[in-house]
Amino acid sequence: MRTLILTAFCLYTISTKAQVGVITETFTVKGNCEQCKDRIENAADLKGVKVLTWSPKTKIATVSYSSDKISLNQIEEAIAAKGHDAGPIHGNDKAYSKLPKCCKYRDAKCEESKN
Repeated sequence: MRTLILTAFCLYTISTKAQVGVITETFTVKGNCEQCKDRIENAADLKGVKVLTWSPKTKIATVSYSSDKISLNQIEEAIAAKGHDAGPIHGNDKAYSKLPKCCKYRDAKCEESKN
């Protein structure tokens, strides 16, 4: 009986520890289009980030991450380094200047090219 109780306690501890530190948050990221979406989501491909999705329509990113491995600020900084304003962090100006015309959210709205 004591072994059964000890085993149950160990399993409970392991399952509880696995969920500790996983946080889901939302924040604003500036961008216009699907190219921006790809860039933003790829910028968040970092150790500790479980998933990040960004909507061009709402400009909201939703991220789930392990808070013991990475912080929200580090995720926002990684996105800002690619030229996109992320939360309170201003996008890197040099990276912004290299964005495709459609992705330059500070200049104008995206107008899809007609091919």
